[in-house]
Amino acid sequence: MNDLSHAPDTEEIARMHPMLQRQRQAFDAQPHAPLNVRLNNLKRLIAVLRRYQQRIVEAVDADFGGRAAFETLQIEVLGPVLHARHAIAHLRRWMKPERRKTELLFLGNKAWVQYQPKGVVGIVGTWNFPLYLTLGPLVTALAAGNRAMIKVSEFAPHSRQLLQTMLAEVFDEDEVAVFGGQLASAQAFTALPLDHLVFTGAPQVGHHVMRAAAEHLVPVTLELGGKSPALVGEHANLEDAALRIAHGKGFNAGQVCVAPDYVLVPQGKARGFAEALKQAFEGLYPDPANSADYTSIISERHALRLQGLLDDARSKGAKVISCRNTSSSPRRLALQVITGVSDEMRVAQEEIFGPLLPIIEYRDLDQAIAYIRARPRPLALYPFGLEARQTERVLEQTHSGGVTLDDWAWHAFQHDLPFGGIGNSGMGSYHGEEGFRALSHGKAVLKRQRWFPTQLFYPPYGRWVQRLAVRLYLGKP
Repeated sequence: MNDLSHAPDTEEIARMHPMLQRQRQAFDAQPHAPLNVRLNNLKRLIAVLRRYQQRIVEAVDADFGGRAAFETLQIEVLGPVLHARHAIAHLRRWMKPERRKTELLFLGNKAWVQYQPKGVVGIVGTWNFPLYLTLGPLVTALAAGNRAMIKVSEFAPHSRQLLQTMLAEVFDEDEVAVFGGQLASAQAFTALPLDHLVFTGAPQVGHHVMRAAAEHLVPVTLELGGKSPALVGEHANLEDAALRIAHGKGFNAGQVCVAPDYVLVPQGKARGFAEALKQAFEGLYPDPANSADYTSIISERHALRLQGLLDDARSKGAKVISCRNTSSSPRRLALQVITGVSDEMRVAQEEIFGPLLPIIEYRDLDQAIAYIRARPRPLALYPFGLEARQTERVLEQTHSGGVTLDDWAWHAFQHDLPFGGIGNSGMGSYHGEEGFRALSHGKAVLKRQRWFPTQLFYPPYGRWVQRLAVRLYLGKP
């Protein structure tokens, strides 16, 4: 991963302010991109993704040191293509001004909300999906008529270089510009006086990003992850739930912001469910150490962190059930199921972001809901096998960015649904109509009809019309 050199931070930082100024000037020349321009931008993005799909597979594989090709095609290529196609299908309606009602006192006048582009949108992606987590927000930014500056993770240098090449083919830099660099570049980027910032990353980094953005009152959309629980109901089909959760931890080797982070199972079922998970994982990945279908851990450092989580759990009394793994490389780590988990263990406190899965028993649904509510609000929640009334209780009494019932994460692949977090897991959305609204300014407009006598509300006060209006709404004093 170190064979591809980065541009030095000083060079990347030096480019940022001039590029922001250049994009601002281009935006000022066309402050409200018409429908045909936005549609053409989205179609150009789809076309270049289709042309580069094999090179995308190769670049991401190089960054990971082994990435399942189908997973790359599904998320990094198909994901933004579907996102763009959805925007193309709905953009004409999204762009139309929305009629709103006036107060009764102003009946006869016209009110509407007009959506206009914000200007220059900054996008900070992360390494686990280096294209999708930059191109997804880019789709929404372009649909909303904005210009965009993108900062790609330093841990995905091959993807960053390819992204620069791809986007330069179809966009001028005053439309879309890509930046690399390491920590100093990321800090400088998030401190720019942008018109909106979309950041994907860890919650602890989100605090710093929000502070930097606050310096210029830059509005932010934060997608921050967190510990997303799977909740297995008393009457759930354990084998089916285990299969779907095992896929959630095997996909990208669990390096997914919406991966199931831990599982709540009914009391007495932890051991049986752990065995079902092991069987399901080994059915999906018979030889994860050598399989092209299984992805490597992104770096030695991250692999050592995961091993540290396992060592900490074992030292505090947990039992670890290792799925089949014949590799000596710590970066080819199969699923590790952890039982006997207690709150003082790191696996119960930190977002895991890898193929480790703690199992925690609960006495009844009340206790399971209380356990989820006692922790920071997660990005996703996955209930399995609940009855309709139980499902309603979980949806009403817990908070999470999104929910998939009886499976994992597929809600994030539906581009008509908003995608984002709440509380510790983030704020704002960049999918669907909600994303378009987030990256647009909803301007309130009131048109007074020429005949409407607003002067009746002018001084001197106390005239009969004014007294009547106050009496109508507030009653006698």
